[in-house]
Amino acid sequence: MGKIKQFVQTYINQLTDLLSQIEPNLIEQLINLLESTKANEGRVYILGNGGSAATASHMVNDLGAGLRRRNIINFDITSLADNTPVCSAISNDVGYENIFYLQLKGLLKPQDLIIAISCSGNSPNIVKAVKYANKINAKIIGCTGFNGGYLKNNCDINFHIDAPDEEYGLVEDMHMILDHIIYSYYIQQGKEKGIIYD
Repeated sequence: MGKIKQFVQTYINQLTDLLSQIEPNLIEQLINLLESTKANEGRVYILGNGGSAATASHMVNDLGAGLRRRNIINFDITSLADNTPVCSAISNDVGYENIFYLQLKGLLKPQDLIIAISCSGNSPNIVKAVKYANKINAKIIGCTGFNGGYLKNNCDINFHIDAPDEEYGLVEDMHMILDHIIYSYYIQQGKEKGIIYD
């Protein structure tokens, strides 16, 4: 087998192994927390840097407008990485570690939910926002990888990917798959209820 084929096969094998470790009970808990947040008129804030910021945006697209336009469920959901002027202003003026915390400060309520996505679990801006959320008593879902870092031990529900250190691709793939599992679950619910959308 050639070098490229061997690498691809190894990557596929690693990803397949990680997929087999997903706990359906954990996903059920996560969905129940999303729904209780909605029932309590709470807002969902998603945080992430780099590739995880892209995952956060994708989650907002799927679980927000994607489900809302299909008349399935209406989550009040936003990604705090999406506003470039706000993020760059905070970063420039008071430091990058504050970009999520300062967007939450004074707005976050106990009925709200934070979904924090960090492969290492130790990103300073994620840690600072999570500490604030814990102080407010808002619920936290952590999406982590490697050893999980601070986030793994300071959230209510942890979707953890036990991938080797530095295997960011595998961890980010799995975080994206989590989004698609949740989204596809709701799409299936819509079909079973016979919901028709434009």
